[in-house]
Amino acid sequence: MTAHTFRALHHGRAPGDPLILPGPWDVASARVFANAGFPALAIPSAGIAASLGYADGSTPPEEMFAAIARIARGVPVPVSADVEDGYGLAPGELVDRLLEAGAVGCNLEDSENATLKDPRRHADWLADVRAHAGDALFINARVDTFLFGSGDPADALTRARLYLAAGADCIYPLLAPPEVLPVLREGIEGPINMAAQPGISSIIDLARLGATRITFGPGMQQHATRATGELATRLRAPVRETEPGVVCL
Repeated sequence: MTAHTFRALHHGRAPGDPLILPGPWDVASARVFANAGFPALAIPSAGIAASLGYADGSTPPEEMFAAIARIARGVPVPVSADVEDGYGLAPGELVDRLLEAGAVGCNLEDSENATLKDPRRHADWLADVRAHAGDALFINARVDTFLFGSGDPADALTRARLYLAAGADCIYPLLAPPEVLPVLREGIEGPINMAAQPGISSIIDLARLGATRITFGPGMQQHATRATGELATRLRAPVRETEPGVVCL
């Protein structure tokens, strides 16, 4: 699937019917989601970091792009990838690395070292990314007002409008409270990505409030880790001998 087709998945959606994009952290998890019938996947940087043994935000770019490439090669559906703030790469190099890895889209955040970037300078940078990518890359512009900023919806709207004007395809107001979503929906002329917990009720609530696209960040990787931990605990539980040579867990 091309970026054009991936982009089309975000438009013309009926109210309450958002695009659901699970977040794989390796090829095995990506294949589970693809086999379940999801039309595309959104790779979370935090999930990749955890799978490779790094703290969130500390994955070397070479390892991140290699992980993206493995997943893109391993599934028959398109993948978008969170590449944080672009790792300090020039726009042309960032675009080339993403396309070489097989990604059709990316998340790009407007903060660095837990500090919001100047929105106009960031918009100029996004415009450069768009100029190098043409229509070959779907750009999901993350707005970190609710993560590192004041939490004022007006600031989020200002940033969102600048980023859309610069060529972003979608706005991702990370950690925006659900009750703020109707305000953002009214003020943003474009798709809105919201983060959900990996559960039906969270998805239904965000869909009802106007989310165009729903992703999960590292939530699915964390859910799988907890489930594995619970299994490990059960397997380590004391065993009870029922008869000579036979034990039950």
